[in-house]
Amino acid sequence: MIQLSKVNKRYKTNSALENLSLEVKAGQIYALLGANGAGKTTTINLLLGFLEPTGGDVKLDGLSPYFNRRKISERVAYIPENVSLYPFLSGLENLEYFCDLAGIDQSKASLVEILSKCGLPSEFHGQKVSEYSKGMRQKVGIAIAYAKKAKVLLLDEPASGLDPAASNELTGILKQLAGEGATILMASHDLFRVRETADRIGILKHGSLVEELNAFEVSANNLEDMYLQYMKN
Repeated sequence: MIQLSKVNKRYKTNSALENLSLEVKAGQIYALLGANGAGKTTTINLLLGFLEPTGGDVKLDGLSPYFNRRKISERVAYIPENVSLYPFLSGLENLEYFCDLAGIDQSKASLVEILSKCGLPSEFHGQKVSEYSKGMRQKVGIAIAYAKKAKVLLLDEPASGLDPAASNELTGILKQLAGEGATILMASHDLFRVRETADRIGILKHGSLVEELNAFEVSANNLEDMYLQYMKN
């Protein structure tokens, strides 16, 4: 579970977050929607323990990420916009390497099954990552999180640069992981993908949460209208 309660993050010359409170339960996908500079990446960095809040409480699975970074790293997986993999290793070799690095004991057959489960076709498992599309690299990143059995997934602009088919596949994979109990927070400015993927949506503007809603209660057009109205005011 993710919990942020009245969180502030201030720097010398500006405030990145103002009184941010939100909660994401196990099995739920929460999308933070906002323009560049709204505070989405700052929120993720606080949850990863890379930043300390100026005020308020940040909790992941009941623990403060800043003071429990080692324990949190065992429970959390971070998937950035551009997943960093070793280009001259295959998808399977990358997965094996990162599992070894994390002390995860998985058989090769299990890792093959995980890659397939996360949407990477078997004919690409042995192909060098340098030849992968962005969507394929994202799938390897998700496979690493899955092999790690991460309770919490944090994604920063996961669908950016993906074609519609790959973006739709990503939505299916995230919903599958949430269905298996993962807690997922994704930061995005892709209104359509957010509407299709998330259970709950929060709109951030200048570090403040200006709206929270259930995704099923709003159409893509209404969400766009609401978002644009907030961005204008």
